[in-house]
Amino acid sequence: MFRNAPRLLSRAIGYSSSISRGRAMSDLPAAPTVDSAFVEAWKKVTPNIEPPKTPLSFMKPRPPTPSSIPSKITVNFVLPYQSELSTKEVDMVIIPATTGQMGVLPGHVATIAELKPGILSVHEGSEVTKYFISSGFAFIHANSFADIVAVEAVPVDHIDPSLVQKGLAEFTQKLSSASTDLEKAEAQIGVDVHSALNYAITG
Repeated sequence: MFRNAPRLLSRAIGYSSSISRGRAMSDLPAAPTVDSAFVEAWKKVTPNIEPPKTPLSFMKPRPPTPSSIPSKITVNFVLPYQSELSTKEVDMVIIPATTGQMGVLPGHVATIAELKPGILSVHEGSEVTKYFISSGFAFIHANSFADIVAVEAVPVDHIDPSLVQKGLAEFTQKLSSASTDLEKAEAQIGVDVHSALNYAITG
């Protein structure tokens, strides 16, 4: 019975994934859904055991797209080890996309943006909170929600300028003395990150 389990489950998951890829992010239903294809395939293989929960089971229902543009954009900003902002309503966020600085206001078109080392600015009234992020992705939804996922992030006012200058000098030296493509690539990444850090603290 279990011999065919991988084939049946992979077929169901592949079918479910192909359907998901065919829909835009903003077209996902607001109400919670069940991965029915997976559940059906599981019951065929092991009818006496309850199917395990899939990631879809843990997702909160997505708020529907409002009929009019709201006054605030709701931001979720998370790191692998903690959540910096959770469903925080702000006026605007500016993200360091690989295509350039991107300002995100309420009503922004649905977008996925890759992030590069730089400053993430969160604007709330007259207050601006700045984070330096290393890389990641931003998912802008049509319902004025923004999910920002970064590998590393630190508030700009926590950065030590002397350590940034020291690191920039070290990686610049490594880049000039690198003899292999790997050494050059590693040194260039270090230079780029420390240059972005230096810009973040000096403006």
